[in-house]
Amino acid sequence: MDRKEIFQAVDHTLLTQQATWGEIQQICDDAVRYGTASVCIPPSYVAAAKEYVGGKMKVCTVIGFPNGYNTTAAKVFETEDALENGADEIDMVINIGDLRDRRYDRVLEEIRTIKAVCGDHVLKVIIETCLLTQEEKIKMCQLVTEAGADFIKTSTGFSTAGATFEDIELFSRHIGPKVKMKAAGGIASFEDAERFMKLGANRLGTSRIVKLAKAEESHGQTEADSDSY
Repeated sequence: MDRKEIFQAVDHTLLTQQATWGEIQQICDDAVRYGTASVCIPPSYVAAAKEYVGGKMKVCTVIGFPNGYNTTAAKVFETEDALENGADEIDMVINIGDLRDRRYDRVLEEIRTIKAVCGDHVLKVIIETCLLTQEEKIKMCQLVTEAGADFIKTSTGFSTAGATFEDIELFSRHIGPKVKMKAAGGIASFEDAERFMKLGANRLGTSRIVKLAKAEESHGQTEADSDSY
């Protein structure tokens, strides 16, 4: 698998609380340069980022992030606002409390409602696998499929752990044929990225892959400069 194929699966991500506009511009520039699938950024930067990248890059943002316990009405408002600001893709966090309480009808209806707002825009559903049992992960595969969402996503990257190979393998056995998979959080190398993709992940939520490529290029340039002396 070549690196171009890996970059094309990456949602190049910056969601830290201290992210500045200058840093958002930089990841947009890097995303365009390396040909990633999108940039995934905080909602407050969507309008400016969309104007900045124009049609050169898809802009993804997060809803109910990172805890997911906002009301459905609040998530609907966030989604509508993000789309009006130019977001191309939406990554929403489920209400984990409802899932743990086995209020599956509420979880299902919330995802359906957000997908209805998204329309043709891609909706990824973050289930935060590190906080769930195997039974709950399997149930979420079923609910995400039934709700008509486009992706099931492992993690926010803000909880106790990120994506695992085992979770992607589990998803692949239980999601419907129209649902894709996004691995996010803790993808630390090109080798990790390639393995996730070979297991069936269609998207990778990460900031490290592009950083690794830039570091390699910088190192190569430094060596070239040294050789010239």
